[in-house]
Amino acid sequence: MEREIDRRIGAASAVMRTLHVFVVVKRELSRKAKLSIYQSIYVPALTYGHELWVMTERRRSQVQAAEMSFLRRRVRSSVIREELGVDSLLLHVERSQMRWLGHLVRMPPGSLPGEVFRARLAWECLGIPQEELDEVAGEREVWASLLRLLPPRPDPG
Repeated sequence: MEREIDRRIGAASAVMRTLHVFVVVKRELSRKAKLSIYQSIYVPALTYGHELWVMTERRRSQVQAAEMSFLRRRVRSSVIREELGVDSLLLHVERSQMRWLGHLVRMPPGSLPGEVFRARLAWECLGIPQEELDEVAGEREVWASLLRLLPPRPDPG
């Protein structure tokens, strides 16, 4: 898993280097156009397969650094995100992982992926006791509303 995450960060960095010359520094392109390119090209290159990543603090820091290397030019991360109106990429990863958890919980009882993944993430991210997880995740609308409420973690940069 470590190599895969490193590979995704490397792929996103290669995309960033290419886009930097043709997009990021071009004054002719509006901020909206640059943001659209970021969201449609850079983010998918970085996050492909992220639903299964195990996000340690070191990995969180690496993903955030990769994200901000595209967005930042000597400006605080929180200022950039607020100015651009974008959520943290880590928040995107966490919400997607929780959406995947919802799929796993709805799998038939005893399915290995569901059993392995469900308990830890549900408790750590949402504070839902294991015995209530099936009921909460079973209702797609309730689950989706919980994911929208998932708070961003404090921004260190």
